[in-house]
Amino acid sequence: MGALEKIKAIQDEMARTQKNKATEYHLGLLKGKLARLRRELLEPQPGQGSSGGGQGFEVSKAGDARVSLIGFPSVGKSSFLSKVTNTKSEAANYEFTTLTSVGGILQYNGAEVQIVDLPGIIKAASQGKGRGRQVIAVSRTSDLIMMVLDATKGGDQREILENELETMGIRLNKERPNISLKIKSTGGVKLNSISPPKHLDEKIVSALLKDYKIHNADVLIRDENATIDDFIDIINDQHISYIKCLYVYNKIDAVSLEECDRLAREPNTVVMSCELDLGIEDLKAEIWRQLGLIRLYTKRRGIAPNFDDPMVVRANSTILQVCDAVHRDMKNQFKYALVWGSSSKHSPQKCGLQHPVHDEDVVQIVAK
Repeated sequence: MGALEKIKAIQDEMARTQKNKATEYHLGLLKGKLARLRRELLEPQPGQGSSGGGQGFEVSKAGDARVSLIGFPSVGKSSFLSKVTNTKSEAANYEFTTLTSVGGILQYNGAEVQIVDLPGIIKAASQGKGRGRQVIAVSRTSDLIMMVLDATKGGDQREILENELETMGIRLNKERPNISLKIKSTGGVKLNSISPPKHLDEKIVSALLKDYKIHNADVLIRDENATIDDFIDIINDQHISYIKCLYVYNKIDAVSLEECDRLAREPNTVVMSCELDLGIEDLKAEIWRQLGLIRLYTKRRGIAPNFDDPMVVRANSTILQVCDAVHRDMKNQFKYALVWGSSSKHSPQKCGLQHPVHDEDVVQIVAK
């Protein structure tokens, strides 16, 4: 029996099993086996590359951040790419127009954001249908997934796409569970927690680890609400990606104002119409916000900064990250920095490597 057949058998058994306190342990073990089998599907087979993309499928990473467009065929991904970049991705009103990855650069607030248009994925993509596994493998390298949906279709299109990504180890808009797993060579399994967990105990933790052939480990649970699914993700940590997701409903010109308003009020959601150029600028602003990028302006001694050419770094960056962005050896020559802007107590403020920078700060690096 192959991996897909085993997965189907486990899913059928889980569907037949009633969910209650008595079956929680049994269902937990089934979930662990299911995750292990799905992980085997993700791992490259002998003779295959490790990227999972396939020749000519992957797009080299470029720019300050990467956004992947995920969605069913013919929802407007290619049209959006053509609107916001100089790349012309083929668009048409029939399915599977885009058959490989197409990348373009969105210029916004001085940043270069790479937008990757991926082929439309279909239900059961995680089983390899419609090149779905390659599409999802590429999306794992993204800083943000933009899930493009058809506002006129409704239904369960969003749920289907979320389930496919979930199956392939992509967790949307979620943080890594606050659980520590340290594998040892001896000593058995030891479970500790800050406060008694509601859904995990030593019995289920040990059984799940045993299924993965882990017999000695220290487990520390810091979140009392951590679930069995959370712990399974920690076991498979190297195969799980936690990525922000922005839900974008296209074709809002074809629905009622009430429906448009309802969709726009959903969390992490933007509405647009590529055909009528509605909401495109709002979407660009939201992409910028979701990526958490900030602009810095560097200056030399005695020379005014160039406000037309910002340096773009991640939010919560420090002067150390600024030095690395300028040159990898800069921190070794670093003496101090002068900072003007909202992060400084006075202008300029003399700062060290650990000083956090804010959006639109001006930074001057003084070398030894």
